[in-house]
Amino acid sequence: MQSSLFGYAEVQTQERYALQNPQLLRVQLTGHDDVLARSGAMVAYQGLLEFDAEYQQRAAHRGAQREHLPLMRCSGQGTVFLANLAQYVHVVDVEQDGLTVDASYVLAMDSTLHHEVISVDSQHGISGTGAYNLNITGQGRVALMTSGQPLLLTVTPDAYVNADADAVVAWSAGLRVQMQAQTSSQGVWRRRGSTGEGWELSFMGQGYALVQPSEMLPPQGAAVGQGLAAQYGMGQQGARGQNQGNAWS
Repeated sequence: MQSSLFGYAEVQTQERYALQNPQLLRVQLTGHDDVLARSGAMVAYQGLLEFDAEYQQRAAHRGAQREHLPLMRCSGQGTVFLANLAQYVHVVDVEQDGLTVDASYVLAMDSTLHHEVISVDSQHGISGTGAYNLNITGQGRVALMTSGQPLLLTVTPDAYVNADADAVVAWSAGLRVQMQAQTSSQGVWRRRGSTGEGWELSFMGQGYALVQPSEMLPPQGAAVGQGLAAQYGMGQQGARGQNQGNAWS
């Protein structure tokens, strides 16, 4: 058989994390180093691998409300190929300073890394922007996803950075972060209100902030529901609730 498809054959390498193309990640497992991946991100594998979909990271938010963060533990010997809706994949080495990531954009990470779910508090007493944030520390690698090619911004004590909260992917864990409204109208309670803008994150200190050229999660199951809560982008029937499935399920 002859075809241009042979130009997309597997890239052979001894690297643990290797990009097959900008949107597909290959992870090599040796039996002693499990990988935690976004649930459902496996598109193919080779060898004797097991996938434990029951592994979950739970997080306590304000009050008694609890959320769960479904992750898939990949273990065994072989190679696994991971992708999600053809998003761009970027491999990051986590250093001592640590990394804070919007969990919607984590494709995979070494199981040896320590991670905990956190939220960013706003001046209005609202936690987070409708997505989980992972604070990742230790030595290891994380594979991030972005919609389009991202922009890495340098934050210094003399030059802080403001970014649309829905476009932010990750930032240095040592940065001071504050969420604030981009508008003073009552529409700010919606994901973007009626102004086209909603919340922004302000980064101060020394480090980096990564943003993507998109302000929406991948367009899967993003239909707007009914009812008052849905009109404000909240609840299971709102745009935010409908998009939660795009993050980790």
